[in-house]
Amino acid sequence: MGKVLIIGAGGVGTVVANKCAQLPEVFTEIMLASRTKSKCDAIAARIGGNRIQTAAVDADNVPELTKLLLEYKPKLVINVALPYQDLHIMDACLAAGVNYLDTANYEPIDEAKFEYSWQWAYQDRFKAARLTAILGCGFDPGVTSIYTAYAAKHYFDEMHYLDIVDCNAGDHGKYFATNFNPEINIREITQDGLYWENGKWVETKPLEIHKPIEYPNIGPRESYLMHHEEIESLVKNYPTLKRARFWMTFGQRYITALEVLQEVGLTSIKPINYQGMDIVPLQFLKALLPDPGSLGENYVGETSIGCQIRGIKDGKEKTYFVWNNCSHAEAYKETGAQGVSYTTGVPAMIGAKMFLEGKWSGAGVFNVEEFNPDPFMADLNKYGLPWNEEIDKPLSVEK
Repeated sequence: MGKVLIIGAGGVGTVVANKCAQLPEVFTEIMLASRTKSKCDAIAARIGGNRIQTAAVDADNVPELTKLLLEYKPKLVINVALPYQDLHIMDACLAAGVNYLDTANYEPIDEAKFEYSWQWAYQDRFKAARLTAILGCGFDPGVTSIYTAYAAKHYFDEMHYLDIVDCNAGDHGKYFATNFNPEINIREITQDGLYWENGKWVETKPLEIHKPIEYPNIGPRESYLMHHEEIESLVKNYPTLKRARFWMTFGQRYITALEVLQEVGLTSIKPINYQGMDIVPLQFLKALLPDPGSLGENYVGETSIGCQIRGIKDGKEKTYFVWNNCSHAEAYKETGAQGVSYTTGVPAMIGAKMFLEGKWSGAGVFNVEEFNPDPFMADLNKYGLPWNEEIDKPLSVEK
């Protein structure tokens, strides 16, 4: 149906390339590109069958990326590079007339802040170019937004309370490691918390609010209220929401190590001068920590991510819980990547498939909940992320 260019050769890029290669009737040609071509070559060799072409590209260099797009002529770019690069890649897509999809919203490299305003500002340009930009098509954001859209379509007249709950109950055997890019992960965790309540944003100190939440097949885990980008788009697209929050689990060992790193300044993004050179402490820390892509081989346990929703249907209160549990070992067996990469990469492939099949379309910039959730939900069951639901049962997040 179409050619795609995948940008990014980390754990998520590995999963996206694997899953796209499994569907030659949809992804007729695939190119995997990153700054380091050897990483792309290794992924392509593991997949085999000459399914994946590779290229070197600096995604921060708009003319260089535009040139590659004009030469390869993909129908869609699947951006699984760093969030710093989103706007550069969107600029290149506009210059070359190519559609766009990503898994995480833009954040500036020199400021620990992320929000959709920068990418929403591209609405008129993509609309005028008759191109589609699909934002946040990973798991959270992504599947959690689709879950919410599915709930709104099938179970509620009005949704009032939304809690996104994210648990990684896996064990990779390392004392301290992050499940995706350490720089992005630590910037996210050390930011102030933020949630929506009664028509306004409420700000909290980092990891200030926490409590145990029950996760299916896992049990109770201490969960921390954080800011996460899908809350921003969901309260915009579902204005009946009175409260929307995002929760994520962290073990005490992880929290303790993070506090020490913060205390000594290693999580700072402000450059310091060391022996005549300017270095960013967090970037130095990233170089010391394990590569998330290396964690998969010995990873045991599973993730559990879902949406717990309360609202009104036919004048009566209704509750709905929808979730997926993903095994790290099974993800690694299939793709060579651990479960966190898998839960991000599979939805990116499905979103690209939705676009190439014409099930998601339109000129402009869209968050995934603005599209029909039904075919996406069906494909989650088909391609490795089956979901479960409970209707009108007590929500564990409210206990």
